Amino acid sequence: MSDERLNVLLVEDTASLAALYQAYLQDEPLLLTVVSNGQEALEHIRQQPPDILLLDLMLPDMPGMDILQWLHDEHPNITTIVITAHGSIDVAVDAMRLGAHDFINKPIEVERLKVTLHNTMKFRRLNQLVDRYRHDIEKEPFQGFIGTSLPMQKVYRLIENAAPSSATVLITGESGTGKEVCAEAIHQLSGVNDGPFIALNCAAIPKELMESELFGHIKGAFTGALQDREGAVTRANGGTLFMDEICEMDLELQSKLLRFLQSGQIQPVGSSQQVTVNVRIVCATNRDPLLEVEQGRFREDLYYRLHVIPINLPPLRERGGDVISIATALVRQASREEGKSFVGLSEATKDRLQAYHWPGNVRQLQNVIRNAVVLHQGEWIELDMLPAPLDQPLSGAASYEVVADALPTPIVPLAVLERQAIERAIGHCQGNVSRAAALLEVSPSTIYRKLQSWELSHD
Repeated sequence: MSDERLNVLLVEDTASLAALYQAYLQDEPLLLTVVSNGQEALEHIRQQPPDILLLDLMLPDMPGMDILQWLHDEHPNITTIVITAHGSIDVAVDAMRLGAHDFINKPIEVERLKVTLHNTMKFRRLNQLVDRYRHDIEKEPFQGFIGTSLPMQKVYRLIENAAPSSATVLITGESGTGKEVCAEAIHQLSGVNDGPFIALNCAAIPKELMESELFGHIKGAFTGALQDREGAVTRANGGTLFMDEICEMDLELQSKLLRFLQSGQIQPVGSSQQVTVNVRIVCATNRDPLLEVEQGRFREDLYYRLHVIPINLPPLRERGGDVISIATALVRQASREEGKSFVGLSEATKDRLQAYHWPGNVRQLQNVIRNAVVLHQGEWIELDMLPAPLDQPLSGAASYEVVADALPTPIVPLAVLERQAIERAIGHCQGNVSRAAALLEVSPSTIYRKLQSWELSHD
């Protein structure tokens, strides 16, 4: 954490309480300024905006809520902690809606005040780091990828570290997660990026033609070989060869691929000559390669030869808000290509896309967005524009039907688990929402909003 001391402004009209709070905080790593009314607070903020504001809602000259509204409009970067002797969930939620970060009831205990300030300072600094990183990523998408989720940040680091090496890379992940995009990123960041990038799908080529496609052939090598033909390895010489669906390769050809990887030489079909090539190998599969080895469908020695640097691409359902970032980019791209006026997604559509399980991952999302843009007109993609099954409300089972059968116990909706976790944390902290929020590593405002929504649902 930074050693920089944050500026804190305390707005408290009772002089004795202001002096008490100052005494509480005299040893804390902050610069504290005290004012006694709302007008003084507004003047101070205009001249020197603080990092954190401790705001009493009951002021002699104006309601504290008016100051919150002004801050919401004019100074949204100031983090506000509301202090009041008239607390309730409704007041807390109203304050949170106007941008307050946390809520403290009078009389204030010294430990409660310190814990709240420590959490707020940590929250501000973490937010600054995340915003800075997200800005850098979104300003320039990483080598064709869109998204700032933690699983993808890990992938980006692996790509950056693996690319300069000549070691083979094995990319795993479900179909549609972007394995070829990953391979191209490795190529672009490698030392052979000025050479060719050749992609070969092992599942799309008939078994009897695969060796020729990979290593090439000479004229007359077999019926129909009317002239010499370079294979993918030779075309990739000086660059990168990407072999997708490597686990689909025939066992006999696997041995020849292993020999090439060990020697750096190939022998075109029908030729007696060895040809030396210099190729960076990147492979990918949507299967579990180790399971394929155990079941005898993939050579163990080849597996370990390829599995030097493994990169696993997370499924879309595990990438959080990346779903919306990717969908928005796809809407704008498809709209330009189709001559439409769409600019984004409605809030209801965002919720529906975020809740869906996406068994086909990014490729399925591309198809959904393309379908909606081609078949409709408008500025925003609305719910009724989405194709099936997204055109209907998603039940918990529908959202997670792909994995339901594999689990030994019934699936519990995420909202239920979330509520159980929050209620358990609040109970453990004897009703102290700030401490519960610290344990759950979320903002107190998040908990207040949840409490309010549950209360409204119950009513």
